[in-house]
Amino acid sequence: MLVNQQHFRTIWPKFDDGKAMVQVIDQTRLPHVFAVADIASLQDMVHAIKTMQVRGAPLIGAAAAYGIALAMEESCTDVQLSHAAITLVAARPTAVNLKWAVDRMLARLQPLPLQDRPRAAWAEAAVICDEDVLLNQAIGQHGLEIICQQVRSKTRTLNILTHCNAGWLATVDFGTALAPIYAARDAGINLHVWVGETRPRNQGASLTAWELGQHGVPHTVISDNAGGHLMLQGQVDMVIVGADRVTATGDVCNKIGTYLKALAAYHGDVTGARIPFYAAVPSPTIDWTIEEGVAHIEIEERHADELIWISGKLADGTIASVNVLPSDTQVVNPAFDVTPAKFVTGIITEHGVFAPDQLREMLECREDA
Repeated sequence: MLVNQQHFRTIWPKFDDGKAMVQVIDQTRLPHVFAVADIASLQDMVHAIKTMQVRGAPLIGAAAAYGIALAMEESCTDVQLSHAAITLVAARPTAVNLKWAVDRMLARLQPLPLQDRPRAAWAEAAVICDEDVLLNQAIGQHGLEIICQQVRSKTRTLNILTHCNAGWLATVDFGTALAPIYAARDAGINLHVWVGETRPRNQGASLTAWELGQHGVPHTVISDNAGGHLMLQGQVDMVIVGADRVTATGDVCNKIGTYLKALAAYHGDVTGARIPFYAAVPSPTIDWTIEEGVAHIEIEERHADELIWISGKLADGTIASVNVLPSDTQVVNPAFDVTPAKFVTGIITEHGVFAPDQLREMLECREDA
């Protein structure tokens, strides 16, 4: 995607004078500063994942793959490979893409002689990134078909609501939930996006709004609590979100607050007409080992500081953090929630769009591919 008319991916390797490193867009500094961070070691990558310099399920999978490659630059032994895998998987437990990528890297590297592991690790990580781009492009095209169906029934601008950031910043490129929106914009479809701010980290207000602005997509930031009101008033035609993990039965685990959006969409507008609610995910985000999301998906509990402090730009242009809570206030900060499948209209994947109870048909698509 474009940043100031220059093409970027979110993550890429850099080889300079025999030294290998990884560069990433530092998402903790957006939207006020666009900066690239150097990741030079396994521990640097773990830190980047934990602090959300890189975030979004597909992207942290790619980042973990490159983390393994960086680890192989330090040592190629089985002990180091196992240590790197365990450390990376523990960095963010909810998103299944991270473990999927680490397991894939282990399967590729473990059979190899030690001296062959570094080169193979960098090559496999690059393949994972390239595959992510292709998967997201396909998601965009399948989602575009849904948007076109919605447009045909409207005589006005199509209004789409999204939550958190599931755009290209959350992937290697193109995004998941935003990929159909970008495809629709490029196709000349008249649409507008309601962007939920997504407390506590404000990924909607800071990242999604920034992305959409870079691509020229009309959008409006709203408080998280305004989504249900807009739906009731008939100002939302469809909801598209991403996901950090989807169960085999179609339960959707995504950023905290997604469940409330799904509930409001399910109950519909003032006439009772339900609002379509879609999750856009590449197949590595689907965890076929889990049937029931509420009971079996581990929900990451993040630090209280994310609720206590808010970062922003002061009137003089200084970037600062301010404390918004009374001292000694108790804080609980779950990062995700689970939307049961009954509230989900469909799952948009690279293989097509599936109702939650038909999601296993994707396995047949993958076997036939």
